[in-house]
Amino acid sequence: MGCSSCGTSPGGCKNNGHCASGGCNRLNTFDWLSNIDMPDTYDFNIIEVSFKNGARKGFYYNPPYIRLLTGDMVVVEAKSGGFDVGRVSLSGELVKMQMKKKRVREDNFFQSVVRKANERDLEKLQEARDTERDTMIKSRVIARNLGLNMKIGDVEYQGDKRKVTVYYTADGRVDFRELIRHYAKEFKVKIEMRQIGARQESARIGGIGSCGRELCCSTWLSGFRSVSTAAARYQNIAINQSKLSGQCGRLKCCLNYELDTYLDALKDFPKRADRLETEVGVAYLVKTDIFKGLMYYAYRDQPFSKTHQLDKERVKEIQKLNKKGKKPPELIDYNRVEMEFARQAEEEETGFVDVTGQIELPPEEKKRRRGRDGKRRSSGSSRGKSSGRGKGSGKSDSKKKSPKPQQKSSSKSGQKPKSKQAPKSQQTSKPKSKSDNSSSGNQPKKKSDNKRRRNRNNRRKK
Repeated sequence: MGCSSCGTSPGGCKNNGHCASGGCNRLNTFDWLSNIDMPDTYDFNIIEVSFKNGARKGFYYNPPYIRLLTGDMVVVEAKSGGFDVGRVSLSGELVKMQMKKKRVREDNFFQSVVRKANERDLEKLQEARDTERDTMIKSRVIARNLGLNMKIGDVEYQGDKRKVTVYYTADGRVDFRELIRHYAKEFKVKIEMRQIGARQESARIGGIGSCGRELCCSTWLSGFRSVSTAAARYQNIAINQSKLSGQCGRLKCCLNYELDTYLDALKDFPKRADRLETEVGVAYLVKTDIFKGLMYYAYRDQPFSKTHQLDKERVKEIQKLNKKGKKPPELIDYNRVEMEFARQAEEEETGFVDVTGQIELPPEEKKRRRGRDGKRRSSGSSRGKSSGRGKGSGKSDSKKKSPKPQQKSSSKSGQKPKSKQAPKSQQTSKPKSKSDNSSSGNQPKKKSDNKRRRNRNNRRKK
């Protein structure tokens, strides 16, 4: 995109048409040797200069007394006389490679660089660029009044404003002698008419493609190759003129980008496999999946026939049978498919494994504890009762709940008497809390109550 549309600040990026990212220069070439310190065996005195943000480029001779670097603005000699202002796009050894790519010989005659551009040269160049739009509108009006079958796409002024080049497109030759006289009378400069193609017009104007990016021809694509509908057929793309055409009205250049990959993949496919003869009928090719190596066939004579998926090897087998005058029973060889499934099942089948000591079963859930009476203990009700008991209530509880001795113990006074069981009704009358329960399930008694009960029993024995 140009500086006037990058939107970084009012009026462009204020970097004189050359952003650090290279977005303000169309058909830009990255000089990857400019910042590398490498000794040159000899100085190469030819540089590449671009004009109007890369819309036009040329090679110029650089005198040894002018030290130029990539990105410098220079004043060069124009071929038709006068001077032009451009930017150095390439310098050093990379220019030699570029000339070899474009088949330009080093012993040719080149226009020379005059000097570096000063502020006055840049101001004059900016005035010329501001005038180009009004000049293009007036030139279109004059060509329409003369009834010429041509379309003016762009206008470019020379750096010294002594010459203007009008780029136009037309289906055939146009007699523009009368048009040039009107232009010279209107603009009072030297006029040059140059016919270009639709692709070159789109490259000069620029735009956004259907992919959402800038046009390749206006950003990096410097050469145009012919594009035919055969490129779309090889890639199995529907021949839809509106979808295959670019903004220039011609077939899109990107149809050639992946064409070589598709041609390499199509080498292993059978030739002339549009129809296959079977005992069921004649099957016709519907579509081809190039990268998966699959071909889809269907019977036209049979109504509501389904599409059969075949691989390349199966199609070649059927072709060989048809050449011998034989027909297979069906398109798909079911015996072969069953064998393939059996082979896959054998590969996927796994034997039994001794998992003893390898798998640990989860621990069983512990059953809820039961009292001696066989009833489950509730934890919610016992919390409130057990929490209200204090030290003072221990004696009264022991008097009420302590049972009377039913038989006398024959032990002596020094021996401890055996503990006697309480009735079931008294055991289950008041359940204890969870904190008071022991691991064996019996209800624990306080030490003070046990001590009092022993003293009372000893006194009764005496």
